[in-house]
This record gives sequence, structure tokens and C-alpha cells, in this order.
Amino acid sequence: MDRGQEHETRVGVEETAGVEVRGRQKSATREWIEALVVAVLLALFIRTFVVQAFKIPSGSMIPSLVVGDHILVNKFIYGIRIPVLDTWILGPWAPERGDIIVFKYPNDESRDFIKRVIGLPGEVVEVRGNQVYINNKPLGESHAMYEDSARPANPHSVGGFSGPITVPMDKLFVLGDNRDHSQDSRFWGFLDIHKVEGEAFVIYWSWDSQEGGPRWNRIGKVID
Repeated sequence: MDRGQEHETRVGVEETAGVEVRGRQKSATREWIEALVVAVLLALFIRTFVVQAFKIPSGSMIPSLVVGDHILVNKFIYGIRIPVLDTWILGPWAPERGDIIVFKYPNDESRDFIKRVIGLPGEVVEVRGNQVYINNKPLGESHAMYEDSARPANPHSVGGFSGPITVPMDKLFVLGDNRDHSQDSRFWGFLDIHKVEGEAFVIYWSWDSQEGGPRWNRIGKVID
């Protein structure tokens, strides 16, 4: 082999190697982009249809939930909803009494509210002082909190609601656990089941802004 042929052979090898290196670089970049796209789509799918994180901004659910709690909400327990179209492709199924649910605030659907389900479709709800009645029977509530537990029965409850009133079909009557500091069905009426986003089920993080530290005893607590 003469020098010209040897030179051409080396050049050919080097050019081929360069193409292979560039090909591997493009392949690695493409794989990284594809993995990122898949991760983003998966995160969006989970957030939309499976589970979503929320932060508690107010004390309306004390003592069950306090300001600074970060919670996870099960979004498929009552059915499957397409948020963009505001359409349910499966469900919705009515929550059970006692469920703590996140929903679109009826007076401003850009805001999310969280309350406890008290009255179900077809039931007769009445509030006398600190006592809730369902179908004329007192409802046992270990989670309800009042500032004045000795408040006498009053036919005119907080928010102007006393009842008795029947919960319409596809509607819910919801209350905050902190009864003296909660904007709920006593003020703005019944909640449309179609506006329910999911059920709160666990506190995954809790931050005490006054103490400037985490509430370790609340992290991992199951919500009931």
C-alpha cells in the first residue's frame, strides 16, 4: 500500500469514527429528551387523574387539618373526570358521610375548598345549636369543634341556616370541622357532586410557620 492509499484509509477511519461519536451524542440527547417528555406526561396524568397535592391555607378544618398541612387527594375514588372538558367519563359516585373532600368553590370555581361531607342526596338536614340532625336523628360527630361547647340550642344556626331541608339529588351538604370559622353549606348552599375533585387521605408534610419548623407528629398521618 502506498502512502496515498494509507492516508485515505486513515482519513476514512477517522471520519467514520467521528460520525459514530456524533451519532451516539445525538442518540443520548434524544433519549434524554424523550425521557423528560415521558416524565412530564406521566406527572400530568397522575396529577389530573390519580393524586394531587394541596396545601391547607385556613383553619376551617381544625382539628382534623391545620394551617400548613400539605395533603394528598385521591382523584379517582369518585370517578374519572377530564378537567379541560369538565366532563366525567366514569362516575361521579357520591362520597360517603364523613369523607373529607376537595372541591371547586361554587361561588368561584378558580378556588379549591375542603370540607367534610355531612348530608347525602335525599337526606333531611337540620342544625340546632351545636347539633346536626340527619333525618331527624342526632348525628354523632367526634371531629366537630365549637368555640362555645355549651352554646344553647338555637333555631337560627350560623350562616342563617337551620333547616330542616332535604338535600337534592346529585348534591351534598358539607361543613367544616371548625364550625364557628368555616364558610360551608350553611352559607352558600349545597355542593354539586360534579364539582368534587377527590378525597383527602394523608398528610405528607406539615409546616408550623409560627414555630418555624415541621410538625413531625403530623407527617404521614392518615386523614379521617
